[in-house]
Amino acid sequence: MGAGKTQIGRGLSQALGAPFIDADAEIEAAAGRSITDIFETFGEPHFREGERQVIQRLLDGPPCILATGGGAFVQDKTRALIETKAVSLWLKADLELLVARTAGKSHRPLLRQGAPREVLQDLMNRRYPVYAKADIIVETKDEPPQATTARVLAALKSYFMTHARTKT
Repeated sequence: MGAGKTQIGRGLSQALGAPFIDADAEIEAAAGRSITDIFETFGEPHFREGERQVIQRLLDGPPCILATGGGAFVQDKTRALIETKAVSLWLKADLELLVARTAGKSHRPLLRQGAPREVLQDLMNRRYPVYAKADIIVETKDEPPQATTARVLAALKSYFMTHARTKT
């Protein structure tokens, strides 16, 4: 949430020639509702199950650059799918950057649960230890997205040069 997944994902899509897919947009299309509405009507557990199903469908399809919501990788079943079928990337951002990037974004259901800084800090405390399991970690900064995309591409190149394993 605010790390730059969409902008960096689009940059990677252009650079690598693979389509960019936003899992949240796919979830909304599959449900015929906004994520906010899904959360408010059915609750987070229902949303997470639908999210897992959509991510599985996407990972079973052709290669793509897939941006997932911030809570997807924290879910054991969803993370297992990603670990098996994809290369995971964590765009690691510090609290100040996340606060600045999410300020005024009322469409984010989790940020409606309290003061944004405290909510983000709590999410970081709970999620970052799990995010650290990602195959690749790139720290995001207050820089043009092209610079972050270039650093991600370099990290991907390094990853593929040093890892002989393949994922299907």
